Amino acid sequence: MSTIEVKKIVKAIQTSDGAGVKLKRSMGIPELDFIDPFLMFDEFGSENKDDYIAGFPAHPHRGIETVTYMLAGRFKHEDSTGSKGEMGPGSVQWMTAAGGIIHSEMPIMKEGKLHGFQLWVNMPAKLKMNKPEYIYIDAKQMQVYKDNEKKIKIIAGKFDNFEGPVKGHNVEPIYFDVELEKDKEFNFNLPSTHNSFIYLIEGEIKIGEQNHDPVKNSTLILLTKGEKLKVKGVTKSKFLLISGKPIGEPIARGGPFVMNTKEEILKAEQDYHNGTFVK
Repeated sequence: MSTIEVKKIVKAIQTSDGAGVKLKRSMGIPELDFIDPFLMFDEFGSENKDDYIAGFPAHPHRGIETVTYMLAGRFKHEDSTGSKGEMGPGSVQWMTAAGGIIHSEMPIMKEGKLHGFQLWVNMPAKLKMNKPEYIYIDAKQMQVYKDNEKKIKIIAGKFDNFEGPVKGHNVEPIYFDVELEKDKEFNFNLPSTHNSFIYLIEGEIKIGEQNHDPVKNSTLILLTKGEKLKVKGVTKSKFLLISGKPIGEPIARGGPFVMNTKEEILKAEQDYHNGTFVK
């Protein structure tokens, strides 16, 4: 069984999105464009309301799924399908934009700490123009594995006999939130077909058997393909493990639209400006 090692360490860059929400982006940047099937990864968070209060007003998506995971704070979601929901600490929104959705994500807090993550997952050509849908996962629905060494919240995939609420997905995703005690290990077998990365939220960890540069807070670690993942907590640490089966199709990007060809991107832009975007 092949051991998984560190392939690349990517330090997040400071940027902003939406109406000026400050965030750290570590995928969808020059140093790391994408990891099939994942297209973008952001960490947003601040205790200063001016960094987040403007939120993400109504905007379109087509051809992707957006996965938002909250650690602190509250957001309100509305979209063109009529869906509405509130996200609080520990909750997940897995939105399938597919053929087209217009949505907004706005903070429902005037002050305090906001902290969360957004992942973009690509969709295969055969599903890109499907009907939009979204799954809301309350923190109480999440299965949690816990022992004296670690705590694992399971959003997608399976650890031991604990399974995440996102099932039957075409990229067979794994999405864990792992808290690891100092000098303890997290061991997990990943499918050798999958592309995987770890996003270190806080602390310091050592991955695999080979030496690598120290990795600390707000860092994305791209992993080699393999099966046996070993993570050791150099300090008490918290990280996300995200893994998925590659789609292996051409990618054409146009802002919030991700399709297979430039022509499809132009069509999405035309549909949006013509008012025919949402079916």
